[in-house]
Amino acid sequence: MKRTLSSSVLKKKSARPDENVSAAPGSGASEQVHEDEAKLVGGVKPRLGGSGSAWKAGALSDASQMLHVERAQVVERILAGRHELQIDPSQIVDVIGSDRREDWRDQEAFEKLKESIEKNGQDTPIHVRPADPDWRPDEREPENVEGVTFQLIVGRRRHAILEALGLPVRAILVPQSHRGSREEQFEMLFMRFRENEERENLSAFERLVSIGEMFERLQDAKPDEKITATEFAKRVGVHNSAVSRGRAVYAARGEILHTCKDVYDLSHRDLEKILGDLTKKPSKPAKKKSQSPKKLTVQRKIGSRKLSVTGQGGKLSVAATGLTLDEDILRGLSDVIAEYLEKHGSK
Repeated sequence: MKRTLSSSVLKKKSARPDENVSAAPGSGASEQVHEDEAKLVGGVKPRLGGSGSAWKAGALSDASQMLHVERAQVVERILAGRHELQIDPSQIVDVIGSDRREDWRDQEAFEKLKESIEKNGQDTPIHVRPADPDWRPDEREPENVEGVTFQLIVGRRRHAILEALGLPVRAILVPQSHRGSREEQFEMLFMRFRENEERENLSAFERLVSIGEMFERLQDAKPDEKITATEFAKRVGVHNSAVSRGRAVYAARGEILHTCKDVYDLSHRDLEKILGDLTKKPSKPAKKKSQSPKKLTVQRKIGSRKLSVTGQGGKLSVAATGLTLDEDILRGLSDVIAEYLEKHGSK
């Protein structure tokens, strides 16, 4: 039987190795060529269709959306004070000052903390707030705060040390609930006081000055409302007796600093004694009883009768017993007295 070869076999056999073979449309070779060419466009393989490419495009879209959500969550955590920031010390300004002694940078405790931070790093973040109350982190880079100014609330010693060491500051934002309210200043002072109470005891003088300052700021915030010691003590967590002493020490702080050399070593009892000495009023000298003018009387005899002339406090009286004095006699007598007083005056 005569056997024949298929046309496909004959084509393969007749084709030379160096010849270009054109693939039919829709063949696998054509798809491979197109795919290789696609890789050359921008170095990225474009979407070619099909279920696999659609899945990849969807995955990329989901990843982008997840990244956007995650960054938005970081923004909210930063604003809520639950996410730390790295801030250059020069971007942080102190708007309320310290409630510690003026030479707090020269104290042994400050030097020990500096040595610890230099050796082990900053263990606790400081508390700050943005100078601009409307500031929000950029969602594209939430942790990038370059050029943003912050106000220092808590952590003055740590900030001063890190600034001296040239290191960035770990910081978190404080709540902004009282921002712009009348109690804003009081809240800042209260956060400062609470931090110092928890981390390191203030001296008796520093503590009472801080309590007194907080009370005054809260009273300033409520001018139409009288703040009681009990209400204030409950709010800041101190004993009632500390409120009255704090107000007195805060009001007399200048005199106390001027009077006492080692004011930061004084106990509460020492301060009470000093306050007593400062407020003690000097006793007024007893008023001398006003003495009435001395009464002087001079008597003269006119025959068998007596003439009495009495002077007391500018008053002059004449008594002539048994004599009848008419108007002419009185005129003549007054002329004589006037003439005498004019010449001799009064002593």
